[in-house]
Amino acid sequence: MPIIVPAYSGVLALICLFLAIRVSVVRGGTKVMIGSGGNARLERAIRAHGNFIEYVPIALILLGFMELQQDSHTLLHALCLLLIVGRVVHAYGISQVDEKMPFRITSTLASQAVLVIAAITLIINYFHVA
Repeated sequence: MPIIVPAYSGVLALICLFLAIRVSVVRGGTKVMIGSGGNARLERAIRAHGNFIEYVPIALILLGFMELQQDSHTLLHALCLLLIVGRVVHAYGISQVDEKMPFRITSTLASQAVLVIAAITLIINYFHVA
């Protein structure tokens, strides 16, 4: 029974909720209910949440499959932590008015690394079983 990825999924769900609430709060403050209305702060909040949604679900699916296939617990913890750190740092970087590009680049690479490592691990697992 998977226990590692579900625990990290809970943490990621709370981060997602925080990012969604932040969009709602900024929307309320700007009175912009659809789109960003050209408001840079709202656009950044929307993209921080949107980018989170673009990466995290597929990463969790891949990591969940890895856990079901009984991959290394150390590797699973490392990848889950990398995903969390990457997404938090990305949300911070994209939310800054002066756009902290090193944060965005590094965090995007971290999230992409999780996807690549998990995908390759699952493909290798297939050939070891088949």
